[in-house]
Amino acid sequence: MRVRELSRRTGVSVPTIKYYVREGLLPPGELTSPNQATYDETHERRLQLIRALLDVGGLKLAEITEVLAAVDDPARPLHKVLGAAADRLGTARSEHDDAASAVAHAAVADLISRRGWPAGESDPAAADLAKALAAMDRLGHGAFIEVLEDYADAAEQVARADLAYVGRLAAVENMVEGVVVGTVLGEAVFSALRRLAHADASAKLPGTDKPPERGTTA
Repeated sequence: MRVRELSRRTGVSVPTIKYYVREGLLPPGELTSPNQATYDETHERRLQLIRALLDVGGLKLAEITEVLAAVDDPARPLHKVLGAAADRLGTARSEHDDAASAVAHAAVADLISRRGWPAGESDPAAADLAKALAAMDRLGHGAFIEVLEDYADAAEQVARADLAYVGRLAAVENMVEGVVVGTVLGEAVFSALRRLAHADASAKLPGTDKPPERGTTA
């Protein structure tokens, strides 16, 4: 297909497609003349992945470039690709150096040790967790640490589901892409599911007025 057809199929403008090619995010098309190139389904799939990581995953183009480099490296183990994708989700590394931060880092280190997780305290995800817990403590919600085990249980279950999905993908390229999709876009899926579950749980609290059923009036 020509670049305009590729643009029509993906909703990505022609100038943007050409920019992605120049930046190495998208492989160049096959030249049919000095000024013409054709593209195929692999280009369409890559564009859809880029847009998903950008629009849904919230990654910046520089971060997407790093993730795609991991995807395109056949020698890179799957857990390394997973790490490359997961690290892009992290927040800024700057944080307060105060009592709340010290307590949070200690709680995270203890959690990792008790769970037998291979991550160290310097792991980006561990640092992000400690930073979030410290921020909650400063807001008067330090007791959130008491439910951390429940969150860890849920996280392990979700992680097993992620890897089970990846394991069903036969082709290596699909498997690697599945790791990225499950990590970055799965974060958005889980966040949306959590909000839906919150709405359901809060609606079932004693004394809560239930919303009218469909077909009835309030």
